[in-house]
Amino acid sequence: MGTLWKKSSPEAAYQQGQTFLEKDLGGILSEILGEERMPADWQCQFREISSGLSGGMTSFQVEEAEEAPTNALVFMCWRGGMRSQSMVALLCRMGVPNVYLMRGGYQKYRRFVMAELSQSQLPALLVLQGPTGVGKTRLLRQVERDEPGTVLDLEGLAQHRSSVLGAIGLSPVSQPFFETRLWERLRLMGPGPWWVEGESRKVGDAVIPERLWLAMQQGLFVGLEASLADRIAELGREYLANPGCQEELLAQLPFLEKRMGKKWVGQLEAWLLDGAWQKVAEALLVRYYDPRYAHVEITPEEEHSGRKIPVSTFQGEDRKVLQEFRRFRANVGQQRVE
Repeated sequence: MGTLWKKSSPEAAYQQGQTFLEKDLGGILSEILGEERMPADWQCQFREISSGLSGGMTSFQVEEAEEAPTNALVFMCWRGGMRSQSMVALLCRMGVPNVYLMRGGYQKYRRFVMAELSQSQLPALLVLQGPTGVGKTRLLRQVERDEPGTVLDLEGLAQHRSSVLGAIGLSPVSQPFFETRLWERLRLMGPGPWWVEGESRKVGDAVIPERLWLAMQQGLFVGLEASLADRIAELGREYLANPGCQEELLAQLPFLEKRMGKKWVGQLEAWLLDGAWQKVAEALLVRYYDPRYAHVEITPEEEHSGRKIPVSTFQGEDRKVLQEFRRFRANVGQQRVE
């Protein structure tokens, strides 16, 4: 298209582009609208808009609103230019309701999200920490089911467990998408204090925004403990629950075997292939995760580990721990009011 524009004319390039797009537009519209659209539904409107573009039109008049309804179709390109404007104009001329343009495009939206995260008002945070496999994520998700709006699930937002094996069975998101999901989640949170799982500054490749990270460091740190047998079972539930997870795990184990020492090379893979996943889990906990967890110094000045000395530590059956969590949060909330 660029060559045609340069060597022939802009009009020739527009016409060629119209031909290319018109061939695929029916499928694009059907995907957007969730139902098949025939050429008779859009072809005349498309050609009218195309003729305007080839005639030098540089913008479209589209309806503006400060807030779109929940069932709206909102379009954006990088700066809210002709790509998104032309699609909104086409859908409006087709009679599709609730179609909106994101003013300023994705670029402006990103600036808005970043500004919101840097200025967000956060309540007291209850930071749950504990070694790998004690069930922190599972228990906090149960807390959220029991008391919606009380848990900020950073691992769920990042789609990563914040460990070497953290991406297994998940689809980690990009930094911009993580920040967008975080902003959306913050809008839905209830009154504080909120629970959050103790993390390092990074959850996988996603970096926790500075304001939230500082709030976590200033939060009340709570410990969770569990027996080795329970932790082994937890890892089995977490990493081998879905088909395909074993293959992903096998691909990651060589790296961990090398970190654990020469004698472990090939051993974890052999155990896993032989069905002895409990041996794999125990070795990873005892020989890899626990020594690294214990090695991190936990002092009030620690800046990067996300760990501090807990003000309270819980352990026991899930029901008992959840009851204690509920009482602890209620007490902290009452103290804040007083």
